Amino acid sequence: MIEVWAPRPERVRLRRPDAADVELSRSADGWWSADVDLGPGDRYGFVLGDGDDARPDPRSRRQPDGVHGLSAIDDPSSFAWTDQAWTGRPLAGGIIYELHIGTFTSAGTLDAAIGRLDHLVELGVTHIELLPVNAFNGTHNWGYDGVLWYAVQESYGGPDAYRRFVDAAHGAGLAVIQDVVYNHLGPSGNYLPEYGPYLRDGRRNTWGDSVNLDEDAVREYIIGNAEMWLRDFHVDGLRLDAVHALHDDDSPVHILGEIADRVDALGTHLGRPLTLIAESDMNDPVMILPREAGGHGMTAQWSDDWHHSVHVALTGETVGYYADFDALDAVPKTWNSGFFHDGTYSSFRGREHGRPIPAESPSWRLVTFAQDHDQIGNRAAGDRLSATLDADRLAVAAVLTLTAPGTPMLFMGEEWGASTPWQFFTSHPEPELAEATAAGRKQEFAEMGWDEDLVPDPNDPATFLRSKLDWTEVGEGDHARLLALYRELGRLRRSVPDLTDPRLTARGAGAAEGEGGRLYDLQRARARVLVNLSEAPWRVEPNGDVVWLETLPSRIVDELLVVEPNSAVIVGPDLSSG
Repeated sequence: MIEVWAPRPERVRLRRPDAADVELSRSADGWWSADVDLGPGDRYGFVLGDGDDARPDPRSRRQPDGVHGLSAIDDPSSFAWTDQAWTGRPLAGGIIYELHIGTFTSAGTLDAAIGRLDHLVELGVTHIELLPVNAFNGTHNWGYDGVLWYAVQESYGGPDAYRRFVDAAHGAGLAVIQDVVYNHLGPSGNYLPEYGPYLRDGRRNTWGDSVNLDEDAVREYIIGNAEMWLRDFHVDGLRLDAVHALHDDDSPVHILGEIADRVDALGTHLGRPLTLIAESDMNDPVMILPREAGGHGMTAQWSDDWHHSVHVALTGETVGYYADFDALDAVPKTWNSGFFHDGTYSSFRGREHGRPIPAESPSWRLVTFAQDHDQIGNRAAGDRLSATLDADRLAVAAVLTLTAPGTPMLFMGEEWGASTPWQFFTSHPEPELAEATAAGRKQEFAEMGWDEDLVPDPNDPATFLRSKLDWTEVGEGDHARLLALYRELGRLRRSVPDLTDPRLTARGAGAAEGEGGRLYDLQRARARVLVNLSEAPWRVEPNGDVVWLETLPSRIVDELLVVEPNSAVIVGPDLSSG
């Protein structure tokens, strides 16, 4: 049986190579079907109305010839999984590693990424978060221009390679979180409006027409996709992109709550924890509050406020939305309460922004990071912190990232201070779309006060190639020393309960102006993180504590702990004495 939801055309035919078209029958709710059996690998498409061009299946599991070509049948049950003993990993106490398949390795494939899983294990990573892998037009982009949400991009290896990656990750003890985009579709290869009202007429967001969440079949299209990743591909969680752009105005239950309800039920059936992480710029705890308390029931949400606070503290950059985070209490407040803007005035937005997180909410429900794909790639030159900070300040960034309350996330290459940029790249085959994208990027940065000459052409293949990681750096000089620090911090998180204590009462933080910079005294239960971003040594009463990280620069003078300029020290009780 073949079927498709297409309420708009008056006629739908099934097209196959070397076979006559088959007329589909329509039901009252807009579904078309025909009693035709297709086997694994068989190509097919749908001809809509009285035209003659075949369109891919909106629920296509494979697109061997790209998003404009025929779909192909993929049989999830044919894969020989070896992860039967895998029981999943909860997010609490974990470390996330965000990576882009196309630039993580020189080959840019899922199979090549398998060869680097040992590196992540040694780093202490527990969850791998993959940028979107659904089918898009062209050979490479960030993944947020996908148009066929059920298909794995062929240039990454397709669905079988994806299953091999997840199976290997589970074998290494690593959970997999898939980034999914349900708020918009890409500009090339999107045939969904020909089938039905997938998009809202006249309602747009930053990236184009909004998805029509008032249509039950569209909601089911989204929820069914979420279930597919978790069930058929054995994925352990989803990161939902820009959920603030999911305009769910007229439904009694928000789409996020509906997804969470179905995913919880699926997790119970599968017998393993399933994670949902929301990316939201609303600073609203409704994302992570239980559905019983009026929340959406997400497992966690990203905390941009932590990123902004740390970025400003380390770099001094205060342009645009960074301006408010130059406040002395920015780092301490986000350390203590999760959000900096929790009902306070945002100068960037020109209004009050955010709501406080309830005190009983565990800190691991916020994903915290000093770098991520957006905050690097949406800079004019796609420059990482390693482009402007020296080795000492990169070490401070490592300490802040892996000791802060929250679930820490690293962006690929951050752990060794990768020198390669992460730039915005596309591979639009249509010249007019490529030119419009490049012009739009330059205009956007010019309006923000950036030098538009720094903005690379997204469609130039060199922009993509520059963004690939250079793994030869890992064992060299400062890169190797920074990697050793990240590994030690990962080990410390696993061995010291204080660094994963989720209680709000186990946190405390303060800041002071030092000589030419700021001093931060940040507490996690019995642990203290002392950060000296000033130009002079900072003498601190250690209270009988010991330094937990011997690789960091510090010394005891006259029974005082001296924290050197531009460094951080973690101190706590002597673990060997109990």
